[in-house]
Amino acid sequence: MSEHHPTPALRAEGLVKTHHGEGAPARAVRGVDLCVARGEFVAVTGPSGAGKSTLLHLLGGLQRPDSGSIWLDGECTDSYSEARWAVERRRRIGIVFQFFNLVSNLSVADNVELPALLAGVPPKRARAERETLLAELGLDGKERSMPGELSGGEQQRVALARALVNHPPLLLADEPAGSLDSRGTREVMRLLSRFHQRGQTIVLVTHDARLASAADRVISFFDGRIADDAELTGTPSRRVGASGVLELRD
Repeated sequence: MSEHHPTPALRAEGLVKTHHGEGAPARAVRGVDLCVARGEFVAVTGPSGAGKSTLLHLLGGLQRPDSGSIWLDGECTDSYSEARWAVERRRRIGIVFQFFNLVSNLSVADNVELPALLAGVPPKRARAERETLLAELGLDGKERSMPGELSGGEQQRVALARALVNHPPLLLADEPAGSLDSRGTREVMRLLSRFHQRGQTIVLVTHDARLASAADRVISFFDGRIADDAELTGTPSRRVGASGVLELRD
């Protein structure tokens, strides 16, 4: 990066990931370069099976690339162990999944506070953060509920609170409205937009064009590669390769 560019929140170069299961190996991610600026809201869209979720899992350290490198805030993660990635996910990366991934036998309050407590935040402060987030997300009075007692939309808001409780610089969202109805989808879209307006960096994977429209940059992902990269304002300077923001390698 030249000195004119502030350090990006997230940068990936040459990411490759092949899944080996039944049958022929599936090349999920095939040479992806990506740069996400601080405070940017990027949506990665594309058909089911294009490799979007695999890409997001690589960016969050949930899977390891076969080749390629990832930088978080300018720091190369190549040498990170599983334990180190776990620490970074608590500290620097919030992740929201399609099926919420809440701990079913913990209350809403405990689900949200857990990442803060694991990161060494004093219990009193973890509770205060949790109270603030739940109030903001319209979950007042649900602290003692169990996840199974909530609607899908409510569970996704709890998952969002849990992902944001440690104020991570980067939020990764994998089909966060994938199992919600249209009202839940609108709700998630509104909440992501609100946090983005406050400076939250967001990378969202979705096949839902409505959800993607909340982002300020949309990347079309197809067959493990980036097919197009455009700002929604229509400025051509951010199309693929135009400003070196995103180059495609074959």
